[in-house]
Amino acid sequence: MLAELRGAAALRGLQTALLTFEPHPRELFTPRSAPTRLTSLREKIELLSGEGIDHLIIQRFDAHFAGIEALHFRDRVLAHDLNVRYLLVGDDFRFGAKRAGDFALLKASAAFETHSLATVALDGERISSTTVRDALADGDLAHAADLLGRPYSISGRVVGGDRLGRELGFPTANIQLRHNRPPMLGIFVVSVEGLERVYQGVASLGVRPTVKGADAAPVLEVYLFDFDRQIYGEHLRVNFLAKLRDEVKFSGLDALTAQIRKDCDDARAWFATRGR
Repeated sequence: MLAELRGAAALRGLQTALLTFEPHPRELFTPRSAPTRLTSLREKIELLSGEGIDHLIIQRFDAHFAGIEALHFRDRVLAHDLNVRYLLVGDDFRFGAKRAGDFALLKASAAFETHSLATVALDGERISSTTVRDALADGDLAHAADLLGRPYSISGRVVGGDRLGRELGFPTANIQLRHNRPPMLGIFVVSVEGLERVYQGVASLGVRPTVKGADAAPVLEVYLFDFDRQIYGEHLRVNFLAKLRDEVKFSGLDALTAQIRKDCDDARAWFATRGR
C-alpha cells in the first residue's frame, strides 16, 4: 500500500502522508474486547520511518473525534484541513460516526481522487492484522513472519526488574511493554537488535506464573547468549523467531532453573540448525 502511495504521489507531484489513529478505535469503544496491539505507537513510528513517507499524521481518537459525521470528515478533515488530493484506502475502509462512511462516499468527492487497494493475499489467505494475530496466538511465528514480511518484533527500553533471573544464573533484560496486552504468551527463540551487534537469546513473554499470580501484568524478559553487562536505558528490538513452549507454573525455583537451562539449550540448537 505504501509503495502504491509513493508511486501515485510521484506521478502527481504530491507529498505522501499517512493518517493513523491513536488509540485504536476499539480501545475507546470496547476496551475489554479490543484486539491486541501488534505494535505500540513508538514501534509504528519506527517501522514507518524507513518507508519513504513524507508525513505521518497521528490523530487522537477520542469521543469527540468518533462523533464526527462522515461527510464532515470527508469535506472538512480530508479535503480542507489536510488538503488531500489523492486518497488511497483499503477495500474495507469505513469512517465517520457509526462507521457510516464508505468508499462510495469518498469516491463522490470532487476535491480529491479516491482509490482502494485490493485485498493482498498469501497462498489464498487474506493478509490482515487479524490473520497475523491468529498466527502469533497459535505460536506459528514462521507463518506470522511470512504475512508480515519480517519476523514479529517488540521494541522497548530496558528497565529495572526484580533481578530474579540474575539470582538463578540467567540475568535478563526487562523490556518495557507499551502494548495494551501482548498478542502471544510463552517462551521464544529470539534475536535482539540495538546493541553493537545482533545477539541471540531466549525470551519469556508472559505473567511468570511460578513467581507471580495469574493476574499479574505481562512482562518481556530476554536472556542474551554470551552477554553479561548492564544495559539499563538501552532501546532494543526483540525479533521472535520460534516458540519453544507455553508458560508453565513450576513447583519451585530449582525446577524453573532447570527448565530455563533446557530452553537455552533448545534455542541454541535451533540457531545451530539454521546457521544463524
